[in-house]
Amino acid sequence: MAADPSQGSPPRPRGRRPAGGSHAAETPLALTRRARRIHRILAGRYPDAHCELDFGTPLQLLVATVLSAQCTDKRVNQVTPALFARYPDAAALAAADRAELEELIRPTGFFRAKADAILKLSARLVDHYDGEVPPRQADLVMLPGVGRKTANVVLGDAFGIPGLTVDTHVGRLSRRLGFTTHEDPVKVEQDLAALFPRRDHTILSHRLIFHGRRTCHARRPACGACPVASLCPSYGIGETDPVKAAALVTDAGPADGPVPA
Repeated sequence: MAADPSQGSPPRPRGRRPAGGSHAAETPLALTRRARRIHRILAGRYPDAHCELDFGTPLQLLVATVLSAQCTDKRVNQVTPALFARYPDAAALAAADRAELEELIRPTGFFRAKADAILKLSARLVDHYDGEVPPRQADLVMLPGVGRKTANVVLGDAFGIPGLTVDTHVGRLSRRLGFTTHEDPVKVEQDLAALFPRRDHTILSHRLIFHGRRTCHARRPACGACPVASLCPSYGIGETDPVKAAALVTDAGPADGPVPA
């Protein structure tokens, strides 16, 4: 949803510096209140925020998340129906013919590295967890190609266990909004966890990702169409004209994340 041009440009925040500046004047309590107000506003802007990967089981979400590295969710969703029809469970994936698996996932890019990760994580699931995806972060991050981001996606969306998914969008927005100054995803996750109640962690991640994909873009953020412009210390790094900014708002966004090791 774009901002209404007739309402004029959002007011520029006072007393805050652009991205990268100091937030020393903001007390921890003031930061927490501002952060939670931003979240409430984003909840109104994106009432349907959700995981945009299609899945029916924890395994399907795990594999889809691995495939989503450097690939759009839309493309992954085009590939996974045939993939899961051919290999419906971890045992089938672990025994998959590599060449056939690579061909099925080729459209997602970096298909050799992704096929290697899928084959290895599936084999580990079969060998250590009876073919089931474990609902514990400590176990998930031991799976080949699975880091904290992927683990939190699976925990939050497949098991209903709150988790903060710090992808490139969440990291970028967290810094722009002044929630953190860190680049390290683990430290960003810790800073966010200190600002928001645990019950909100999964949906907060989705709302930040929706906003990052649709409005607060990496290269050309649509500041003039942003619902939290008056609360953002980085207001003005992007297009502030409301009409031009509204034209930058999209329905989706670019791929995210590193390729599985």
